[in-house]
Amino acid sequence: MASSRARPSQRQRTRASLLAAAARLIADGRTPTTTEVADAAEVSRRTAYRYFPTQEQLLVESSLEGLRPEVEAAMAAVRAAPAGAGQDDVAWALARLDATILVMHDLVLEHEGLLRTIQRLTAGGATTPGVRPRGSRRVDWLTAAVDPVRKRLGQRRCARLISALCSCVGFDSLFVLRDIRGLTPTEALRLTRWMAAALLHAMVAEAPAPSPRQTRQRPKTAAVHNRP
Repeated sequence: MASSRARPSQRQRTRASLLAAAARLIADGRTPTTTEVADAAEVSRRTAYRYFPTQEQLLVESSLEGLRPEVEAAMAAVRAAPAGAGQDDVAWALARLDATILVMHDLVLEHEGLLRTIQRLTAGGATTPGVRPRGSRRVDWLTAAVDPVRKRLGQRRCARLISALCSCVGFDSLFVLRDIRGLTPTEALRLTRWMAAALLHAMVAEAPAPSPRQTRQRPKTAAVHNRP
């Protein structure tokens, strides 16, 4: 049983080793093949091809992985921001969700070509066993954003809210709004923010009213800054 539980962790480490090796080779000015990356990571070539069937997928994933520190730092700032003076849990969750959307929107516009390639390469939905599928970070960020209303909504409603938000927040949704609806990035962002807020309000309206014990007093500190 112990070895069975360890497998997903081992797969994550193997994948991370391959991506790290690819990043090092790219930093040296090379365009490595999957075979070269496997050798650099000291992973069998057969295993490397199981994780990354094509050179393109490996290089794109490696580039995307390189964005992690920048994005995680921005998201950490959103999660750490306290409630503003007089904000209840719903207002606080809305502010955090809006700030999360702004970070994600800027990320997509800055790296649109890379993300469109990721979308194309993963369109079939195939995943490596034991490795988190594409979109996992989005789920984590949105879950953290609406955490202030998690107890009020309950586990089932909160899960439904995250699923609904995943369908309208992120690069997939932005590309639909731009490619199919012809919206500008600014128009798409405005619509995404409206949809996310509407979903949160709708889910809160479904939940029972909070009891007095669930109402918490918050320090009078600045709210998450939202751009217009």
